[in-house]
Amino acid sequence: MLTFQRIYYKLAELNNVFMNWKINSELYKQCKSKGLTFNHVCEVGVYLPETSNILDFILEGLKTTLVEPDPKNVKAIRDFFKNNENISLFPYAVFDYNGVIELSQRESSTFVSSLPSSPALVNDSYQKSESDNFEVECKTFDTIDDGTIDLLSVDTEGCEWYVIKYIKSRPNIISVETHGKSYINPFLKEITEWFQANHYVIWYKDKSDSVYVKENLFTITPEERRKLIMKVFSLKLSRLKYKLKKLLNIK
Repeated sequence: MLTFQRIYYKLAELNNVFMNWKINSELYKQCKSKGLTFNHVCEVGVYLPETSNILDFILEGLKTTLVEPDPKNVKAIRDFFKNNENISLFPYAVFDYNGVIELSQRESSTFVSSLPSSPALVNDSYQKSESDNFEVECKTFDTIDDGTIDLLSVDTEGCEWYVIKYIKSRPNIISVETHGKSYINPFLKEITEWFQANHYVIWYKDKSDSVYVKENLFTITPEERRKLIMKVFSLKLSRLKYKLKKLLNIK
C-alpha cells in the first residue's frame, strides 16, 4: 500500500512531467495504437529524465532499466525518480569493452570522443575541445541486459551499434537513432544487417530514429508502409537541403 509520503512524491513527479515534458511520446502513442504491452522497458542514453523517450512507460510502473553516463544527468535521474523502486539505473557508457572511455559533451549531445561521426560533429560542425572531455566507466551491454527487455530505446550519439551488438534480449520493439539532418549513423550498415539477421522489420521512422518490430508481431498496414516511404523520401530531401545550406553558408 502506498504511504502518504510516497503518494505525495508521486504527485510531485507527475507534476514535473506535465510542467517540463510533452506527455505521450511518439513511441508511446504508436505502441498504444497497436495494443502492445510490455513488462521491461529500457533506455540507453537517457539525457534528462523529463525528456526520456520511455517516460510514459516508466510512469505506468513498468520494470525499467536506464543507462546514462553523464554524472550530471545521472544525478538528475536519481533525484527525479528517487521514489520509483521499479527503476535500475546504470551510470555507464555502453561501448565495445569494459573499462574507461573518454566522452565529449556539446550541450545536450554527449558522445565517445574517438567516434568519427556523431550528430554534434556532423550537424553542428562541433570542433572537439579538451575542456569538453571527461572520462567515465564503460561496459558492454551484455553486462547490463538481463535478457528480459521487451522494449528498447537507444540514443547514444553514434554508439548505438555497441548496444545492439551485445544485446541478450530480443525486444519486441527497438527504437534506435539512425539519422538526423545531415547525420547518418556511422554503423548503419551493421545495425541494418543485425535487424535483418534477427528477423526485425522497420515499422516507422521519425526525425532521428528508426523503430523496428519483430516480424509477425503485428500487421504493418498499407497506410503505415506508405507513411514510411514518404518519411524516407522526406528525410532524404531534408538532408539534401541541409547540406546545400551548409555548402552555401545559409542560416
